[in-house]
Amino acid sequence: MRWKRTIQLLDVHCEGEIGKVAIGGVPKIPGNTIAEQLNHINTVDDSLRRFLCLEPRAAATGSVNLLLPAKRPEADAGFIILQADQAHASSGSNSICVTTALLESGIVEMKEPETVVVLDTAAGLVKATATCRDGRCEKVRLTMVPSFVEALDVEIDTPHWGRVRFDISYGGIFYALVDVDQIGTKIEKANARALVDAGMVLKDLINRSMKVVHPEIPEISGIAYVMFRDRDPDGLVRTATTMWPGRVDRSPCGTGNSANLATLHARGLAKVGDTFRSRSIIGTEFEVGLEAEAMVAGRPAIVPSITGRGWTFGLHQIALDPTDPLANGFAMTDTWGPQAGEIV
Repeated sequence: MRWKRTIQLLDVHCEGEIGKVAIGGVPKIPGNTIAEQLNHINTVDDSLRRFLCLEPRAAATGSVNLLLPAKRPEADAGFIILQADQAHASSGSNSICVTTALLESGIVEMKEPETVVVLDTAAGLVKATATCRDGRCEKVRLTMVPSFVEALDVEIDTPHWGRVRFDISYGGIFYALVDVDQIGTKIEKANARALVDAGMVLKDLINRSMKVVHPEIPEISGIAYVMFRDRDPDGLVRTATTMWPGRVDRSPCGTGNSANLATLHARGLAKVGDTFRSRSIIGTEFEVGLEAEAMVAGRPAIVPSITGRGWTFGLHQIALDPTDPLANGFAMTDTWGPQAGEIV
């Protein structure tokens, strides 16, 4: 075999959402900070992302986390989330996957009953407190980066649903948060295609109509995802984060729930010390907590926590033959959804 590139991946999922972790063979990414490295992937050279996230070496579901040396001395490891559309700054489910991978692979020494791992991300430091027993990472509690509201009760005209109201909030990346009843459906597995189609339309309309940029991290800009939200009969929040080019997050979504918690706090519906549970489209759950109030560039913010579980389920190596004409990857609308045609 004449492979010119090999990368070792540990297969992990968090509450159903796949977050593979590249633990070996990751090339050097230029940049003095994780945010600069993220920007390099998104604006200079995205070949590694395409290699790891598109067909024929990948599928429509899940992310690949690039494990990197930390840029901040207080961190144990750095990472960047690679997805079909671009590299992303932060993710709760992927932070849980990375923590689980670091501990169960032995890259970071596991200490029972609890191990603290500090992750360096483009959005800032994430503290992961892992409950460990018998060599396994049983659950992970994340202290997320400060979350804040950009705008509440924004409205936009749509060709499908008339006027739609939404919140824009930051939870490590920017979200448009939409009450699902406005698009005439429910957050259920059978409706995943309809939710994705609606989310892609809304994301495009919102990003065309307004620009958002993090006030301290210019590399983080634009609405990354539309998250639909609802309440189940038992009172739990149910979420569906729609992800380009055409799928729904299988987990309850850590950054999305962080962003949503900021809106609850801004409306006086959540205070420091409150916790609640959030349920995903497949029925898995996160515990969401409001740890503290904070400030970001002079605006009110909160520090959320997200608790969930990760499981390792495989280990494999991905490789590239130098004669492979499909090194750049591709996506097809039959499995990736109608937006897959935009991948060039």
